[in-house]
Amino acid sequence: MAHDLSDPVQFGQAYDEHSRSVYTAAYRILGNPAQAQDVVQDVFLRIWRRPRTFDAGRGELGSYLRMMARSRALDMWREGQAAGRAFDRLKVAVAQDVPRDDDRPSVQAELREDRTTVRDAVRRLPDAQREAVVMAYWGGLTADEIARRIEVPLGTAKSRIRLGLEKLRADGGAAFSPAHV
Repeated sequence: MAHDLSDPVQFGQAYDEHSRSVYTAAYRILGNPAQAQDVVQDVFLRIWRRPRTFDAGRGELGSYLRMMARSRALDMWREGQAAGRAFDRLKVAVAQDVPRDDDRPSVQAELREDRTTVRDAVRRLPDAQREAVVMAYWGGLTADEIARRIEVPLGTAKSRIRLGLEKLRADGGAAFSPAHV
């Protein structure tokens, strides 16, 4: 069905037809209903303001809207990750004047054991997965940056990270976190 998204009636029909799948695409990435609903609003507001951005000759409207939703949801997720890292750095800066629990020998021994567990688990990963996980978690690179750097498709980089993390979780359990390495 051809859509004239500048027509309010057709726009409303498109919203009714596709808003649920746009929400689902966003929710799968964000895992947060309120944020997923914000993505739905952003996507449909963008298409309302610039209806000519959709070209029916390049694909279906639903696919286009879900792609926009995934893109916006990933942006929101990355913003949250960056904000979390900034907050973590702030906590570290503030905590430098406070005596730390990990100065105690028993805590230091536990941290060393956790680090050893994680390092051993990382060493057992296949080379490609180890490279992707290290670049993502200790190098701070996004999957897109990793894909470009090691010259593989984005989906391949994401798969390597995901598979590597699954193996680490199975192998290292709760000890796996970048703070323990």
